[in-house]
Amino acid sequence: MVQGVLIATLLIGLVGLFVGVFLGIAGIKFKVETDPKEEEVLNALPGNNCGGCGFAGCSGLAAAIAKGEAPVNGCPVGGEPVAKVIASIMGVEAGETVKMAAFVKCQGDCDKAHTDYEYTGVKDCSMLAFVPSGGPKSCNHGCLGYGNCVKACPFDAIHVVNGIAVVDKDACKACGKCVEACPKGLIELIPYDSKIRVSCSSKDKGPVAMKACDVACIGCGLCARNCPEQAITVTDNLAKIDYTKCTQCGTCIEKCPKKAIIKED
Repeated sequence: MVQGVLIATLLIGLVGLFVGVFLGIAGIKFKVETDPKEEEVLNALPGNNCGGCGFAGCSGLAAAIAKGEAPVNGCPVGGEPVAKVIASIMGVEAGETVKMAAFVKCQGDCDKAHTDYEYTGVKDCSMLAFVPSGGPKSCNHGCLGYGNCVKACPFDAIHVVNGIAVVDKDACKACGKCVEACPKGLIELIPYDSKIRVSCSSKDKGPVAMKACDVACIGCGLCARNCPEQAITVTDNLAKIDYTKCTQCGTCIEKCPKKAIIKED
């Protein structure tokens, strides 16, 4: 009996030793060499793994940068400081990095947007595509206010206030998660320093838009005609700002009869 136990123990020990040696040899033989720069770049990245760079995570971006397949300023969360560190690692110029922030193109809160009925169903923006008129709000283009973007944001930078999503641009890291999460396509990334915004997404004609929301863009074109830099165009009854031309003069705000264009601090 004792002899059998000893033999079994010895056999298990020998098998374990063989497996250990085999795995050790295999590890050495099949070891994948990692570019030292890749490891340095990975250490320089913030480690949020948010995917805002277009890669699955920080390790994917680091590998791409090391191979020259992604720019050194490819991390929206790290911004310019991280870009400079990575540029130094790679021995290249960082280039200009424009800080971005998310912006919700809607002012249709509980006080300004009109409603067609009272909704008591599932509080999920994507689910409202299956209810009448795409939701209770008269404007079918506006923020639904059920917070899919809030759930998607890894930085707690967006919250629903009085029925619409509002971004804290100082907390926002421009990862783009909220942009992907919004089923209405209301959120976009714009330059952080841009103060002038068209805070509407309605493409309805003027009379329809005015019935739905008190601050809807009616596509009148006064902003475009009076912009000294020709930085505004009106397409599909909706004004849009070209931030590469806009000088933040505020003329468009003064001319907008519906206050659909706003200035944020």
